[in-house]
Amino acid sequence: MTTSVDELDAVVEAAHAAFAKARTADPFTRASWLEAVAAALDADANALVALGEQETHLAEARLRGELKRSTFQLRLFADEIRRGEHFDATIDHEDPEWGMGPRPDLRRYNVPLGVVGVFGASNFPFAFSVMGGDSASALAAGCAVVHKAHDGHRQLALRTAEVAVAALDAAGAPSGLFALVTGRSAAEALVDHPLTKAIGFTGSTAGGRALFNRAAARPEPIPFFGELGGINAVFVTENAWAARRDGIVAGYAGSFTLGMGQFCTKPGLLFIPRGHTDAVRAALKNALAGFAAAPLLSERLHEGYAGAVGGLRGTQGVEVLVEGDFAEAPSPTVLHTSASAVRKDPSILHQEMFGPASLIVEYGDESELPALAGLLEGQLTTTLQAEADDDVSDLAARLTDISGRVLWNGWPTGVTVSYAQHHGGPYPATSSNTTSVGTAAIRRFLRPVAFQSFPADRLPEPVQDANPWRVPQRIDGEWQRPEAAPATAGGGQ
Repeated sequence: MTTSVDELDAVVEAAHAAFAKARTADPFTRASWLEAVAAALDADANALVALGEQETHLAEARLRGELKRSTFQLRLFADEIRRGEHFDATIDHEDPEWGMGPRPDLRRYNVPLGVVGVFGASNFPFAFSVMGGDSASALAAGCAVVHKAHDGHRQLALRTAEVAVAALDAAGAPSGLFALVTGRSAAEALVDHPLTKAIGFTGSTAGGRALFNRAAARPEPIPFFGELGGINAVFVTENAWAARRDGIVAGYAGSFTLGMGQFCTKPGLLFIPRGHTDAVRAALKNALAGFAAAPLLSERLHEGYAGAVGGLRGTQGVEVLVEGDFAEAPSPTVLHTSASAVRKDPSILHQEMFGPASLIVEYGDESELPALAGLLEGQLTTTLQAEADDDVSDLAARLTDISGRVLWNGWPTGVTVSYAQHHGGPYPATSSNTTSVGTAAIRRFLRPVAFQSFPADRLPEPVQDANPWRVPQRIDGEWQRPEAAPATAGGGQ
């Protein structure tokens, strides 16, 4: 059933009311809500995974791994908000002798934005969907969430939302704190609604840009945190190629075909030294010999994949190195071009092929690599395959400028959920400078507020001198970190 615009309005109104009740909940209580959702999802894993298998063509092992990632993430975020670092609580006491004149008492901390609209991804029905990273981080920040289900796995989305809502209700969260809606009209109305204060999105560049423009065109523009895509270029130095050619080709083949090439971090470009075309073709065929083809996630994605590969292979200067196909379960395609061709037409480097296909670019001299990297658009990841004594400082600096994550002698598929993770990058990889994976994702849905000369009994808990929530505080320029949070606070540990 599709959500009407009137129904969407009621859902957002209820979410705003729930946010108003929940916004002052202590971090221990909020953490318990996240953990309740994680436990409920784990308890319903068999039914959820079975629905995922029916709707997505993904194997049971992949779906169970994704669900485990999602519940791990919820528990990690619960642990993170108990620590209180996300508040960035800062206290400047009144100081009549302050260097630029008398300073009033100032206290600043981060508060949640309000209702967040989240758009789920097709390729990760758990990890980037109903209770994936955007929903989990927004709830952790203290926001309410209205999730727009992806049509590619609607029944799974509905079941996941039912489990999450029931868990939040049982844990004592305000009714309406999380809700799910369906359909394009509801999606557009969610972006437009005056009570929606931010959008989280994972999907195509075209779809994301349309929503980004819509969010910016509102009478009150709102932040749009979109992960829009990426090519994820890999650069191989001459020494690395000479020392590890077959291993590099094998790693590349495994990475760009992982999950049928339907990962946003799939390596879509591989830069290698010139003059080894026949050897590369043979090594690729050997590396792909055991490839097990599977249907893509949806017919729509399959059509887009065939169009992208067909369009790029028809571009002047691009040839087929390994011939694949566009069967229901497509075999991999590897295309080939040269550095001179991409200098003439840099758009060759900007074509994402969402599926089991990639492009190899041969360069003549390693000194070309920084300039070739300069032809790239913003990337979620870039990778250096290099030896210890290679001088790649200029190239690494250029990759840092255009990437959210830079790898050394690895492969970009596989994005762990952790404290230092950054899953983002300059446009068109994403629409912001933030991350959608890892604990730092929580901060997207917060904004700072300062309180000047407030009475002590009117101050919010994170910036009180008594510090009842035991959060880290920067007091008169010096960080103070309490030993531990109180064991009995708000149902916490």
